[in-house]
Amino acid sequence: MSGWWIADLWNQGQVVQLASWIFWVVVSICLHELGHGWAAIWEGDDTPRRTGHMTINPMVHMGGYSLIAFLLLGFAWGLMPVNPGNFRHRRWGDAIVAVAGPAVNLVLAVILLTIAGVVSATTLGSEVKPEWALRTFEFCYTGGWLNLVLLALNLLPIPPLDGSRILATVSNPYRRLLHHPNAGMFGLAFFVIVFWITPIGRVAYGFIENAALLWVGVVQGVVMAASGS
Repeated sequence: MSGWWIADLWNQGQVVQLASWIFWVVVSICLHELGHGWAAIWEGDDTPRRTGHMTINPMVHMGGYSLIAFLLLGFAWGLMPVNPGNFRHRRWGDAIVAVAGPAVNLVLAVILLTIAGVVSATTLGSEVKPEWALRTFEFCYTGGWLNLVLLALNLLPIPPLDGSRILATVSNPYRRLLHHPNAGMFGLAFFVIVFWITPIGRVAYGFIENAALLWVGVVQGVVMAASGS
């Protein structure tokens, strides 16, 4: 074990896992941010389009620091500039734009885990498992699980995550708290301590893993029942 996640996966022969993780982290973050952008434009704010953020280019959404963190540590983040003052529904518009990103992750998770379930039911039940099917399952399952993680994390009411903006829509005291200049820094520190240092993070990731496997199993069962297998 070298301690560098890319080298470790490569040396363990997990090339498909490595490629899947890189692909889905970048694509999922970009689509998540585009979800915010599409919702903001629908709300009457042209900031995402005017600043050139309505693109799939990861350099625009993630930036240099995020991409460096991803290269070194395996995780990253994105940003979509919006101006809530332009929203048609004002405070509710802020919640709509905030929830649009996690909604994209939910759609991606359902699609990818459903494909994984179909592949598992139709090709992985036999004694001889096609290599393409194994790789397709791993690719789709990795993306589905990752998007469930992004969905759950972004809905946490901790600044600067999307859940904080959603909660601020219905709670004036919390909204005032978010206006503190150090709210984002304290929220990020709290997130790291709770989900990286304490066992809570492992429990949460285990729960998400079980949810992903449950959906794959349900799809697999439905497909097998429909085909009479």
